[in-house]
Amino acid sequence: MQSKTLPQTLLKFLLAATTGAALVMSTGACAQDKPIKVGVIAGPDSQTWQVVKKVAKQKEGLDIKLVEFNDYVQPNAALDAGDLDANAFQHQPYLDSQIRQRGYKIVNVGLTYISPLGIYSKKLKSLKDLPQGAKVSLPNDPSNENRALLLLQAQGVVKLKAGAGANGTNATPLDIESNPKKIKLVELDAAQLPRSLDDVDAAAINTNYALSAGLQPVKDAIAREDVHSPYANLIAVRTQDKSKPWVKKLVAAYQSPEVRQFINSEFKGAVVPSF
Repeated sequence: MQSKTLPQTLLKFLLAATTGAALVMSTGACAQDKPIKVGVIAGPDSQTWQVVKKVAKQKEGLDIKLVEFNDYVQPNAALDAGDLDANAFQHQPYLDSQIRQRGYKIVNVGLTYISPLGIYSKKLKSLKDLPQGAKVSLPNDPSNENRALLLLQAQGVVKLKAGAGANGTNATPLDIESNPKKIKLVELDAAQLPRSLDDVDAAAINTNYALSAGLQPVKDAIAREDVHSPYANLIAVRTQDKSKPWVKKLVAAYQSPEVRQFINSEFKGAVVPSF
């Protein structure tokens, strides 16, 4: 009896094991089939990622769901909390400052583009025309404020203390050593800077917010950051996800010829590919 019963028992065991394995594989497949949620900022980021979505689907078999934000604070908080799988809106100095301040476990997995910060004005044609006591608005987050101060220094408007804003540090208005025209700096949330143009003599505005406000960086900016600055934007994911297969596919979709061509043709120098 045992010789006949044993094969049946073994068969049941094998069937159970096979069913279990199939269930695990099915569960894994479902997890991979979920859209990858990517946090972006309205403007050039969002526009470009619409192209990335198509490339990712066609060439990588990857579904992407875009989640739009209107400020620079929420995307990293959402990513760290697991509400996003990735975000793409920031440069390395900003990410570094957020990690220092908030302890996020987030890493850079690939570069996207650089959008040179510009200074705009409704009243002036050149920064040389800044009057005594002029008001200049600039971003209030550490890394972009640093960019603005370095640009003002490069244009001869202010002089910073030796070493300020270098070696991973962020300059602040307290680091200004010389301010011949005694300009008054107005620190605002980056998204509010275009609106401040009616109330100040000039404003340092990030390209995405400039474009959203109808400004043309190449034509309208009275001063612009050098395109070789270290402020290239990047794709970020949680540290625990950096080696997952979908991350490589996501980066490949962005750093594709199709996306490069779109950036160059759509933004005409206001945004420049960094890959």
